[in-house]
Amino acid sequence: MKSKNINKILIVDFGSQVTQLIARQVRELGVYCELINFKKFNKFKTFDKNIKGIILSGGPKSTLSKSAPNIKWKLFLNKLPLLGICYGHQLISNICGGKTKYSNKKEFGSAILIEKKKSKLTEGFFTNKKNTVWMSHSDSVMIKPKNFNVIASSKNSKFAILENKGKKIFTTQFHPEVFHTNNGKKLFSNFLFKICKIKKNWTEKYKLQKLIKEIRDNVGPNQKVMCALSGGVDSSVLAHLLHKAIKKNLICVYVDTGLMRQGETKEVINIFKKKFKNSFTAVNAQKNFLNKLKNISDPEKKRKIIGKTFIKIFEKFTKNKKNITFLAQGTLYPDLIESKSFSGSPTSIIKSHHNVGGLPKNMKFKLIEPFKEMFKDEVRKLGNLLKVNNFLINRHPFPGPGLAIRIPGPIDKKKVEILQKADKIFIDELKKRKLYEKIWQAFAVLLPVKSVGVMGDARTYEFVCALRAVTSQDGMTANYYYFKHSDLSEISNKIVNEVPGINRVVYDTTSKPPGTIEWE
Repeated sequence: MKSKNINKILIVDFGSQVTQLIARQVRELGVYCELINFKKFNKFKTFDKNIKGIILSGGPKSTLSKSAPNIKWKLFLNKLPLLGICYGHQLISNICGGKTKYSNKKEFGSAILIEKKKSKLTEGFFTNKKNTVWMSHSDSVMIKPKNFNVIASSKNSKFAILENKGKKIFTTQFHPEVFHTNNGKKLFSNFLFKICKIKKNWTEKYKLQKLIKEIRDNVGPNQKVMCALSGGVDSSVLAHLLHKAIKKNLICVYVDTGLMRQGETKEVINIFKKKFKNSFTAVNAQKNFLNKLKNISDPEKKRKIIGKTFIKIFEKFTKNKKNITFLAQGTLYPDLIESKSFSGSPTSIIKSHHNVGGLPKNMKFKLIEPFKEMFKDEVRKLGNLLKVNNFLINRHPFPGPGLAIRIPGPIDKKKVEILQKADKIFIDELKKRKLYEKIWQAFAVLLPVKSVGVMGDARTYEFVCALRAVTSQDGMTANYYYFKHSDLSEISNKIVNEVPGINRVVYDTTSKPPGTIEWE
């Protein structure tokens, strides 16, 4: 979402997996920002007068590498307030005369930060001169640049926060943008309002109006938009947004892949047939998807097959219909950042999402993805503004490929049915125990492993079911949910007793990172 006539913060992306969290923090504070890669930044000759400050992100490269991303430092020194984070911290140090070296003592995870000197950047950030922050680096600044003050240190980072007050340059070795840094938002607030002196200008109402205008400007009066509507949070809010923007030109298509949760297809059809009437169509493609996925074990192949199959179904649906030019998807920023770099900077690809890396290269539709720079909780806020059904808004995230990526290994109809039953028991029990809304996402996984069990004095040899429940703010980082032992035990017993084909239940206690939320 670009905006020409509004004061903004510019975020220069060096490829960090969490760069968009910087944008999220800035926008949550009510300030508009734009994210660009360092190559585009280097092409600037002058700055837009609306830019009031610059933030340099972290990145996967070492500043000591010959191929390390760099920037034309003359562009920003002495001109605008600057905040460098992690890679940005080291890069600024090198540019300004300091030295960065490979550290024998790496820092990954939580670290205790000790305040050494007062600063505008850190007002209200420390408690008793200490704070817990999130580090993720192998290199460290070993010699600080001249005229820079040390604001804070950690055990392994002597120069964890540096400041050149006169030039309004501030750098942090840690990541204030991530949830694990206590009070990180305070640093951004101080930088925005006390140092850049920018005013709040980014509200939910403004976002909604802007998205509607962009859709109307993009879609011609005789062009139609097909919305890929799964009934999940993102696609449901997208459908309502499109309905408000281009009501007469909207066609919503729900594809029953046979990989949905138990009873989900009926729920979705009932809700949207009533809401959108003739603008809604359901397509039964269960056999199609299951046939295409037969004997496929590799998760990347699964995602790409599913993405291509969706497009073929949409193309078949539009074959005898006129003017359907656009395909609208509820793609979110976490989908993009795991599948490819959003800004074009060097970042690691984690997995292909069916609606990003899984799409075929040659397809006749133009994509509309209004939420591609946003996180799920931001989409939920827009949904509330659009008065989307609460049942849809408050649902846990569900992947586009559905249960296909919750059944590691080959997929067949019997496995899908077993998993549907187990998953429904798990979710129903969470709701019954009033735990559902405390958890970001919960689901069951049917493992490609069988184990010996005893039921009614007889030997069984059945599948193992894994339960996954995580807490998160945005899906970029997550921790497993701490169940009471009695809850987990009772849910496990219910699944084993009521789902033929499962005789053992395990609970996944992996955080993200190092794991992802989904198993595939």
